[in-house]
Amino acid sequence: MKVGIIQQSCSDNIESNKAKLEANIRKAKIKGAELIVMQELHNSLYFCQTEDTDKFDLAETIPGPSTDFYSRIAKELEVVIVSSLFEKRAAGLYHNTAVVFEKDGTIAGKYRKMHIPDDPAYYEKFYFTPGDLGFHPIDTSVGKLGVQVCWDQWYPEGARLMALQGAELLIYPTAIGYESSDTPEEQERQREAWTTVQRGHAVANGLPVVAVNRTGHEPDPSGQTNGIKFWGSSFVAGPQGEMLYRAPKDEEVVEVVEIDMKRSENVRRWWPFLRDRRIEEFGALSKRFID
Repeated sequence: MKVGIIQQSCSDNIESNKAKLEANIRKAKIKGAELIVMQELHNSLYFCQTEDTDKFDLAETIPGPSTDFYSRIAKELEVVIVSSLFEKRAAGLYHNTAVVFEKDGTIAGKYRKMHIPDDPAYYEKFYFTPGDLGFHPIDTSVGKLGVQVCWDQWYPEGARLMALQGAELLIYPTAIGYESSDTPEEQERQREAWTTVQRGHAVANGLPVVAVNRTGHEPDPSGQTNGIKFWGSSFVAGPQGEMLYRAPKDEEVVEVVEIDMKRSENVRRWWPFLRDRRIEEFGALSKRFID
């Protein structure tokens, strides 16, 4: 399967961002992409750097204007698209939601981000209610997609639950970057940890992983920090964690990567991790901590 990844910077103009995304989706299609994955909250700047009630105006219903927009593109180009939207479910109830569009423009399914961070410059708990749809792959014409969102990528449990339900590909739209006060050495440790943990999901589950991050610098509207420099580095890894492609840190990229979807079957025969799991001993994993 040929997977297109779009790593780009964003501005404060939503329509401009969407037009840029459409152009890049078209570029990926020309390169042969059958599945196209975009970064987290791609329609706008990463607004969670501050807690501002006016930012809730960015949210949309699903279905809504943005799903209509990406549905039209998916249908015209006959591609499967993984998008990431700020969902308004009801007054006072909002989610960080990935929406997957089928080649005919229909919504194949959605996933609401389960793990919500609350760190300096990443004040997501102010905006997003944790997801309530669980960890379930989304069936599409290109396969069963195990879609999660950003902070979810640090947790092996979500990847495993997707794999146990037949996911053929793990996908993570992402918005993550550097805090300017960290040393270059610390910044690199963070970027490499982010890459390594997701490659670990590929190895542990015998599945390819697609992670798509944004790039560029976005200032802090409050002026309390120097903003976030998103570290790009979007990548595609194979089922043994092998790096099939890795984007630069600070460049916009439209890349199409070919994944051998049959390879997972062979890898799982060589390394039958699912066979050897001692599930009868895993009950304590449901505890917050074991004293």
